[in-house]
Amino acid sequence: MNSKSNLKISFLTWNIYQGFNIAPLLAASPEQIPAAVTQIFRQFLATNFPVRAKAIAEAIASEKPDFIGLQEAVRVELIIPTFRTVTYDFIEILLEALEEKGLNYEVAAQNSNFSTQLPDNNGNLVRFLDRDAILIRKDKDLKVIRRQEANFQTNLIIPVGGQLFTILRGWSSIDVKIDRQVFRMINTHLEPGSEAIRNAQATEIIQGPANTNLPVVITGDLNAIPNSSTYNLFINAGFQDTWNRVGEGPGFTAVQNPDLLNAVSLLNRRIDYILFKNGWEPIEAELVGESQGDRTKTGLWPSDHAGVSAKLNLEDHHNHHHGESRDESGN
Repeated sequence: MNSKSNLKISFLTWNIYQGFNIAPLLAASPEQIPAAVTQIFRQFLATNFPVRAKAIAEAIASEKPDFIGLQEAVRVELIIPTFRTVTYDFIEILLEALEEKGLNYEVAAQNSNFSTQLPDNNGNLVRFLDRDAILIRKDKDLKVIRRQEANFQTNLIIPVGGQLFTILRGWSSIDVKIDRQVFRMINTHLEPGSEAIRNAQATEIIQGPANTNLPVVITGDLNAIPNSSTYNLFINAGFQDTWNRVGEGPGFTAVQNPDLLNAVSLLNRRIDYILFKNGWEPIEAELVGESQGDRTKTGLWPSDHAGVSAKLNLEDHHNHHHGESRDESGN
């Protein structure tokens, strides 16, 4: 039986970018909200996710990962009362683009985060929902035996147009059985705007879904550079950083201009990670979506982030089969 003690499993994490900068909204008075929403929605249209999804799918096809952690996999709806609702569902659009490349993925878990609905100054409503998702390859023998989806207890609260708004974030996880072995994958997007809140969110993951004897992989946009306090929380909890182990070069993943049209790449820091603990051995890691050749025909970068792809060996671990799921994830 031990002849199959090593399994090569591939992961990819990518913040695929909601397509706009929210700064105009945060600066708007209540009366200025409709104009700010119109400005933001125009940028959203200009960063054209249906076109970007094809470039993202092409980069994913070069790696063909077994598992994908997506952040900012949003759903945006333009509600035109005299016409209809136009929906941009980033997950559906990307799944279709992947299918065009002959890759069949499905959603294994997804967490819905903050949402809002605001008027523009054209007489329409714009509805927005932030989500993170885990996709898995349908043509592999990957069996999801447990799924968890949750929001954080601690979230940033900001004023928008005179009202307080909670930027709800979260995580999702899957327990996967493959070849008699079980491991857990967790995907998340931590708060960029406050170190204290980001650290509280990281701690919720470490004490919740990551508190297990199972082999664990965390994919995500942690909004924290190496050796920052957030990063060190994971390292001190026993996680290793795949890029540190097997990546080449600085591995910068963030961040291009909000309009995605900067001529030269502006990636200058590393905040997107594939972390692991309990029985993994990393084989290789590389960036996707970071080079000029990855841009769309219209010149857009695929996202304001590069993605990170990695292959890891899962060492024989099925002596740890029971007692591993006593987590305190709360949800």
